Amino acid sequence: MTKRALGRGIGSLIPTAQTEVATDSIRTLPVTSIQPNPHQPRTTVMDEEKLAELAASIEKHGLIQPLIVTEQKGQFYLIAGERRWRASQIAGLEEVPVVIKEATPQDMLELAIIENVQRADLNALEEAYAYQQLIEEFGMTQEEVAESVGKARSTVANLLRLLTLPQNIQQAVIDGEISGAHARALLPLPTPEMQTNAMKRITELNLSVRQTEQLVKNLLATEKPKAKPRKTLPPELLDLQRQFEESLGTRVNITKKGRGGQVVINYDSDEDLQAIYDVIVSDD
Repeated sequence: MTKRALGRGIGSLIPTAQTEVATDSIRTLPVTSIQPNPHQPRTTVMDEEKLAELAASIEKHGLIQPLIVTEQKGQFYLIAGERRWRASQIAGLEEVPVVIKEATPQDMLELAIIENVQRADLNALEEAYAYQQLIEEFGMTQEEVAESVGKARSTVANLLRLLTLPQNIQQAVIDGEISGAHARALLPLPTPEMQTNAMKRITELNLSVRQTEQLVKNLLATEKPKAKPRKTLPPELLDLQRQFEESLGTRVNITKKGRGGQVVINYDSDEDLQAIYDVIVSDD
């Protein structure tokens, strides 16, 4: 299976301290001629007080760091610097310095995610929605998303799992009523009703993440029926089951029935199924 090429990355589009921008590459544009990034993953409102502080600084010293924009069909769109762009308007600037870069829609989304994550401007749900957009719209895998935004694949996978929670819990994260870590702690609960009731306990009792994890453990313990006694596998099959699990990276159950039996491979997501398929079917 051929994987799509990743975006060019933040270094090729956004100047850093190690990447000097030639003076002739900086232009000035009317501040009103620039449009916000249509792929901006942040949905929450910017902190008005901090925005006003930045505007006061820009009014006094000017906009020192240029905005990064791309031109599409004669229109300029922000790639990075929305906070500075909005503060410049508050400060009354008519023109702003910009660096114009070529960027695909995928580049614009990737770089908006990176900029916001680095500034801690995205809540957990906004980040998860952005990663889902990269996967669904641009055909990226979780591994490619993780590499693109500089995070571990497990981090991306855990954030995407938040999108399986009921909408009211997702909204609570967006509204700041509970944290993303609180929401992740609710994932093991088997039904939306249990998850919602647990969330209410979190907000009513102002539970910490650790306390929430203990709450979930207690709820699971009371819900679990007594397990039926399982037949013990012979040592050689237990060892084989362990080898299967290590190779496939998921739970495997072997049951013995007479001269035959069953090998059951468990998976929790489409990504897990794809990984199992790659291990078993891949020609590599």
